Amino acid sequence: MKKSLSLLFALCLVVPAIADESILPENKTFMGDYQNQVAFGIGQGFDTGWLLPPPTRPVPFYIATFTYSQPTKFFRVPARRSINISETLGFHEKYGWKWQDYTIPMIYLTEDILLFDNDIIYSAMGAGAGLQAQENERLGAKLLFQFKVMLGYHINKQWSAEFFIQHFSNANTAEENNSYAFYGLGFTYNY
Repeated sequence: MKKSLSLLFALCLVVPAIADESILPENKTFMGDYQNQVAFGIGQGFDTGWLLPPPTRPVPFYIATFTYSQPTKFFRVPARRSINISETLGFHEKYGWKWQDYTIPMIYLTEDILLFDNDIIYSAMGAGAGLQAQENERLGAKLLFQFKVMLGYHINKQWSAEFFIQHFSNANTAEENNSYAFYGLGFTYNY
């Protein structure tokens, strides 16, 4: 986990340094001319620890997320700052875990950095921190850290679809840190 956090920190510093105005003009934002964005996403859970290697064991565990965002900059790179309200939904047992015990609401703040955008497709990565409503034997702390990578498609100026890979961890703040990992699809609306 320490290597992963170090990599994330390095990426956050390197991306602004290599951002080229031909790829991300100074006036580019996640939301075009709009100042607000709402999003809804759903994801399929996997029983793995991190995004690399990619998760391979789907489990009866899902996430539903509602997000409100505003445009911002991160070291002169277009970004969006968000508040996220999520609910994880677990069913049955699989791979030795009682997934039904992990139906837990979460709230967390995130910042996503726009990496590429050509007005048709875009990519971004983000990180954040927040809380889940209760501890469990999979993540032994209420404190959560989130990392997310996204590939988006602009349907029109107001609507976009985003494929995402999302990882939740307690960053070793507790003894149990088996993480949550999700692949999912979301839709954003700018206004």
